[in-house]
Amino acid sequence: MRLLHTMLRVGNLELSIQFYTEVLGMRLLRSKDFPEGRFTLAFLGYEDEANGTVLELTHNWDTAQYDLGNAYGHIAIEIDDIFACCNEVRQKGGKVVREPGPMKHGTTIIAFVEDPDGYKIEFIQKS
Repeated sequence: MRLLHTMLRVGNLELSIQFYTEVLGMRLLRSKDFPEGRFTLAFLGYEDEANGTVLELTHNWDTAQYDLGNAYGHIAIEIDDIFACCNEVRQKGGKVVREPGPMKHGTTIIAFVEDPDGYKIEFIQKS
């Protein structure tokens, strides 16, 4: 077995694809409309689906916004230079919601950014 993808429901697919590709550097791997169901699926990642876990964005055409709830945690991405990456996110219009620094009760350097729908993405400094 292997982990294939994480799915997020998004209100504006174009804005979300732009964030994950232009701000976080993922590639749009594939996208498909399902007119009968009135939704679109888009798969993004750093590697091809055969080689890595990817992100599935689901856009239900009739839903512009979702309540994030309180059970969702975050997506985690390993970063070579967390300080430079956070600066780049800011320069590209992204939102850093927790500056790089040691995690609470630990030494691992982490930061958090937020996507256009408010989902949290944790950056973890590569050891």
